[in-house]
Amino acid sequence: MIKLEKVSKKFGIGPHALSDINLVVDKGEFVFLVGPTGSGKTTIFRLIIRELLPSEGSIVIDEWDIVNLPKQKIPHLRKKVGVVFQDLKLLADRTIFENVALPLEVIGIKPEEAKARVDDVLGRIGILEHKEKFPVQLSGGEIQRTAIARALILSPDILLADEPTGNLDEDTSWEIAKLLSDINAKGTTVIMATHDKEIVKKLSKRVVVLDKGKIARDEKGKSASAQRDEKEEGK
Repeated sequence: MIKLEKVSKKFGIGPHALSDINLVVDKGEFVFLVGPTGSGKTTIFRLIIRELLPSEGSIVIDEWDIVNLPKQKIPHLRKKVGVVFQDLKLLADRTIFENVALPLEVIGIKPEEAKARVDDVLGRIGILEHKEKFPVQLSGGEIQRTAIARALILSPDILLADEPTGNLDEDTSWEIAKLLSDINAKGTTVIMATHDKEIVKKLSKRVVVLDKGKIARDEKGKSASAQRDEKEEGK
């Protein structure tokens, strides 16, 4: 569970980036964060991974009190929370395999075990055949899949995806959104920040709308049966 209670964040003397945010995301949920640029979506992600501290309020992830978490525990938190960054942060001089293996290298996993883990996750994400290529050799969708694979390599409980379809065409965007939905169906909590209204509409998950650093709406997604009933009524 992720719980933000009365969370505000202010940078310098400017307006609040976030103001009085109350948000609970249950284990296994899929939640869209939507809102215009500057509404606070990325700031929420940065708070969840303890890249930032709130100016006010509390943040709890399962048993972790994020605000008061000792610095030595932060790496443990970041194993629990995988992130697909908006700017991807892939290393151009490393192969796809090496990019995805990097978190394992950092925590000291043996090469044989790392290879097995990376091959497994690349296979699940659908890009195993590209593992010896470099990012520049991949399509936009393949690059996004690489970033998702790297975020999943430590088997996190939570996956944060910051505009993962932002620079992709419609078909590829839908493939990435479906991939995230499939990951969620296997038990991973997914929070996806997006501007893509079509994807939000098609997946029909919970939608949290941010506006000027505040939650403007929090809408539960409709079940598949409810959507079918609406279609029948409209005939």
